[in-house]
Amino acid sequence: MTERPDAEGEPLLAVEGLERHYPITEGWLRREVGRVRAVDGVSFEIREGEAFGLVGESGSGKTTLAHTLLGLEERTGGTVRFDGDPVSELSDAERRSFRRRVQLVVQDPNEAFNPRIRVGEAVAEPLALNGMDDADRRRAIVEDLLERVGLDAADTDRYPHEFSDGEKQRLAIARALVVDPDLVVADEPTSALDARVKSDILALLEEVRREFDVSLLFVSHDIDVVRRFCDRVAVMYLGEIVERGPTHRVLDAPAHPYTEVLLDSVPSLDPSDRSLVRPLTDTIPDPADPPSGCRFHTRCPAIVGPEELSAATWERLASFRFTVQTGELPASIDLADPPDPATIRSVFDLPGAIDDEAIAEGVDDAVAALADGDLDRASERLAAVLPSVCEQQVPATVTVDGRPVKCHRHDPAIDAEPRPE
Repeated sequence: MTERPDAEGEPLLAVEGLERHYPITEGWLRREVGRVRAVDGVSFEIREGEAFGLVGESGSGKTTLAHTLLGLEERTGGTVRFDGDPVSELSDAERRSFRRRVQLVVQDPNEAFNPRIRVGEAVAEPLALNGMDDADRRRAIVEDLLERVGLDAADTDRYPHEFSDGEKQRLAIARALVVDPDLVVADEPTSALDARVKSDILALLEEVRREFDVSLLFVSHDIDVVRRFCDRVAVMYLGEIVERGPTHRVLDAPAHPYTEVLLDSVPSLDPSDRSLVRPLTDTIPDPADPPSGCRFHTRCPAIVGPEELSAATWERLASFRFTVQTGELPASIDLADPPDPATIRSVFDLPGAIDDEAIAEGVDDAVAALADGDLDRASERLAAVLPSVCEQQVPATVTVDGRPVKCHRHDPAIDAEPRPE
């Protein structure tokens, strides 16, 4: 992969403060009582000929973001500009042109085709929708395109069930390319494929990118795929982008703890290359009720803690606090028949001595509350004695190594220096 210049000229796609919220209603009057903030103030740009990656865990909002860009989901707020023009202000004719110039490749190729329609007709459908009435010309274009994506012209007359998943994904790519788009949104295009076929599809997408001079928005949870394929990447968590920049900078020297956690989750055969960065808890918060402050703080292994505690002590206490807060306790702690305080301390590997008297007392109270089966009281006591700026303030976007990052540890206005072990 050849990295492209960072910024020159007008971006092909510019996203500014994009939001997609889903109202939560109750009662027969359907009164709104909350919102699922699936996409919440996202901004980025994609340049001509660029492959831009969007990476994050399942539930982070990646697919919703992609669908909102395409108009498949209604935008709640923010602006999407294509070739400099706000998409929301396009005329009917301009909107038809936008829909031709931006195409989607879905995750599961089995969902992309009607089993009763020959694949040639399905691939040619966008041509017919865009006014090409000559059936012979449509067929000639499809036959040529099938060969260019590694299939055979004779495949035009076959049905979807006659193809493997990898071949169906090639057909889906052909259908996206048939109207000569400027941007292809590929939503997890290799996640349903085995390793060999995945490699073939990635090679095809790279070839398509060069040959058709098309830009790509590549949505994926696979860090290795993004590293191989994308020029720049944005890391998404609970509806927000926490870090973005050139792929090699973001993935080789991550500035946000969430990016580090994602990288550490990638399997490796070499035990020496493991950074052992683990989240405090495995529980991903509900996007309908995201945490205050930094949305990653309930899982962040680098959460900023009280100055009175060493880094090692704070990490153990923070893990205790947020595990209790989520309510997803270890299997050995059954609140219906809770263990004694000593067992609880052992399960959570709590330090035997804590220098700060108020914190030590609060932790003792929380342990006692758990031993009484009172999860709420334990959570309240830990929140009171183990505060963090990460839960109290939304992090500002700061520049780290030339790229935007949302993390308190990089904010010069916040004292987040590492404490001694």
